[in-house]
Amino acid sequence: MLSSFSKTIQAAVWMTGSIVSFSAMAVSGREISYELDTFEIMLYRSIIGLVIVLLLASLFNTRKEISTQKLPLHFFRNISHFTGQNLWFYALTLIPFAQLFAFEFSVPLWVMIAAPFLLGEHLTKIRIISILIGFIGILIVTRPWLAGLAPGIIPAALCAVGFACSVIFTKQLTQTVSITCILFWLTTMQLIMAIICAGYDGEISLPSSSNFIWIIIIGIGGLLAHFCITKALQLAPATVVTPIDFCRLPVIAAIGYIFYSEALDIFIIGGAIIIFVANYINIWSETRDKTALNND
Repeated sequence: MLSSFSKTIQAAVWMTGSIVSFSAMAVSGREISYELDTFEIMLYRSIIGLVIVLLLASLFNTRKEISTQKLPLHFFRNISHFTGQNLWFYALTLIPFAQLFAFEFSVPLWVMIAAPFLLGEHLTKIRIISILIGFIGILIVTRPWLAGLAPGIIPAALCAVGFACSVIFTKQLTQTVSITCILFWLTTMQLIMAIICAGYDGEISLPSSSNFIWIIIIGIGGLLAHFCITKALQLAPATVVTPIDFCRLPVIAAIGYIFYSEALDIFIIGGAIIIFVANYINIWSETRDKTALNND
């Protein structure tokens, strides 16, 4: 039996893998954006993802878990993610890395807002407080009172909404279908969506040989990042994992500063910290309530 300390260390290692994967995907997305549009990026990412999913399903003998059960729910989950991911890749070309990642931390806030309507969950007083604090953080990150909304702000904000809807639909799916099934339909449906969107004008660009490595990193990085987060959450509580995940922000801010001359904006960092605090208050409250319930 692993000790709590040992599990925490292992969770931190897995989260380091997630941070590296997300950061690598962001850099790759920006580099390849000079050659491919967002739909083409999603097309090649989906192809690589589908190959990986089928190989792993064959290796671990889980292909039999792939079924057409809950197909409409798979569709809504994947169109939400496809929309959010395209907006994410588009925003990468318009705003600093740190600002985009700060918006990503608002995803749990949107989940809390939508959960009462889509999951039947109650909007408690703590959740309302968390949402209000979080939106103060979002306002600090965007600062619309300075010069309106800068290009890239709206797609970055909307990508968080798309990811939040994806989270909610995924939670519904995990109650009845396996991870293999979810990942198969994720890559398959988004491949079809990408082919339609990228090919509507009759042209689909191929990545040059020198840039193909960025496509590989995007394809592997997306799956690997979420796998690492899942493994970390299996080893340690969300109250431990979430602060580690927040390290993505200073890491990507440093990358933006060193390689792309992006300013280290104190408002972006400060707003992101407030968004993180809002999320952490809710997680802490949920964990405390469950612990108290188990002790009764």
